[in-house]
Amino acid sequence: MTTWSYKEAIDLPYVLVFLQDLLAIPSPSGYCDTALKRVEQEARSFGFEIERTPKQACLITVPGQSPEILALSAHVDTLGAMVRSIKPNGALRITPVGGYDMSSIEGEYCTVHTRSGRTITGTILTSKPSVHVYPDSRELKRDEENYEIRLDECITRKEDTEALGIRTGDYISFDPRTEQKDSGYIKSRHLDDKAGVACLFGLLALLKQSGRQPRLTLKLLITSYEEVGHGAAYLPPDIHEMIAVDMGAIGADLSCTEHDVSICAKDSSGPYDYEMTSRLIRLAEENRLNHAVDIYPRYGSDASAAMRGGNNIRAALVGPGVHASHSMERTHADALRNTIALLAHYVTDGE
Repeated sequence: MTTWSYKEAIDLPYVLVFLQDLLAIPSPSGYCDTALKRVEQEARSFGFEIERTPKQACLITVPGQSPEILALSAHVDTLGAMVRSIKPNGALRITPVGGYDMSSIEGEYCTVHTRSGRTITGTILTSKPSVHVYPDSRELKRDEENYEIRLDECITRKEDTEALGIRTGDYISFDPRTEQKDSGYIKSRHLDDKAGVACLFGLLALLKQSGRQPRLTLKLLITSYEEVGHGAAYLPPDIHEMIAVDMGAIGADLSCTEHDVSICAKDSSGPYDYEMTSRLIRLAEENRLNHAVDIYPRYGSDASAAMRGGNNIRAALVGPGVHASHSMERTHADALRNTIALLAHYVTDGE
């Protein structure tokens, strides 16, 4: 166990500012270039080598004491939608990007991103949005067929919407509505997994400040297709060990809270590597980090995708506890601190 207090040395203001920057950038799965450029800009400020993979992931290399590689992954892509079609009245039908309860986006502000580069704002509503008009408004089934976008433009017919340059297949991003509270809570859409990305950069800042070099060479993999299941389905062949940094879920019989770092023993892809998971638990206990060990049967990660993709790796999963995942999410600064500290101990402490 190291005598250096990683948890106390974390530059939390830096982490929160970077997180705020990322949350403000629209990045539904597959529409992540601007967010990835922000990640690359931040990595360059640390002086690290950066690659962009053909699948539009950012790969950041951090030299270690050994050339053996440990990959740390997080994803910058978020939930979102696409234009499915334009209705005769000019409103937009949508199709989800990523998996979420459709009712969780009802009433939300959104932005349509046309392929010509234009943005048009709107609101996501049901096709029967008023109880004063539609007697069955409350009973309307909350599924994809019954949602539409009311655009903030003078539109009465399909041709008016087409004149704006909107087409089928245009991306739709949701307003994150980010707030950071004096109590330490951070509430926003898309903490899954921009909080994980911010934790990885908090780790980089901590390593730089402490002057410690990782035991192994680190490759930080920031992916852009995790929410649709294949973000890290392919890994560079020199990666044999991987920790996915993604949100910890909260609720039901789970023990994780918004103050903990979650250590996932098993998710929908099966058990994570026994030795890696055991080491993470031991380090959390030895260094008195608030943590929870849970099982997530309805959850998958970039590590899940990597193993299902046939990569010959061992893998683990950790991340800050996030309440109301895939909805109006919330976490706490404590969870970010505990996650960063656990990662720091894992990459620097001896066996």
